[in-house]
Amino acid sequence: MSEVISIANQKGGVGKTTTAVNLAASLAEKRKKVLLIDADPQSNATTSLGYSRSSYEFNIYHVLLGIKKLQEVILKTDIKGLSLAPSNIGLVGFEKDFYNPKKRNRELILKNKIADLKGKYDYIIIDSPPALGPITINALSASDSLIIPIQCEFFALEGLAQLLNTVTLLKKTINPKLQIKGFLPTMYSQQNNLSKQVLADLTHHFKDKLFHMQNSGTTIVVPRNIKVAESPSFGQPVTNYAGTSKGSIAYKDLAKAIIKG
Repeated sequence: MSEVISIANQKGGVGKTTTAVNLAASLAEKRKKVLLIDADPQSNATTSLGYSRSSYEFNIYHVLLGIKKLQEVILKTDIKGLSLAPSNIGLVGFEKDFYNPKKRNRELILKNKIADLKGKYDYIIIDSPPALGPITINALSASDSLIIPIQCEFFALEGLAQLLNTVTLLKKTINPKLQIKGFLPTMYSQQNNLSKQVLADLTHHFKDKLFHMQNSGTTIVVPRNIKVAESPSFGQPVTNYAGTSKGSIAYKDLAKAIIKG
């Protein structure tokens, strides 16, 4: 069975899509069969893998509406083992449909769509939008676990309690198996005292929920890295665009930690 992992944080600009794309690519590099579901109307994960918003007809919105099956919208990528369910700005219309009083089990739509494919992939990664709305609720309801990127900057932990409360509520009601797989510090700078303080705060509060390198036990952090910032404009994960860069190595280490469990 596939492991379904959501990448979520209601704050924007924390490296959520970057993490989704590069974790998916790094897992595929480890010969895992991976499906990346772009569930963000901004569709940045889709463009980060080389697709323009006009180069495909159907996307995850059509799946959520019941017009298409999930397997019917999946696209191949240039990375062996990695497939993509694309998004589009039209996905914002899902919120209006979600609140239709005639809809039943509306929090489980994505989960039910994924069910047919769970035996075909080792990992299904969901990139959720930067909001705790209907799409993110569907993503979390469909997931086995959650990775929360946290940028190492001022206000890093702002709003985190709301996300954690949502996870607790979903565990009590819709998805009792949902677990926080871990917090991933992003945009870390060794020369920045604020970065060090945020990492220290995360270690103090969530020590058991940080990812660590297998051999050294060092906490995995994604550094502030120009190659990570550049790679989406070339339609590639940083793991392909600059495979030896510090950002690429961090995501490869994260993939190893995920596979190890």
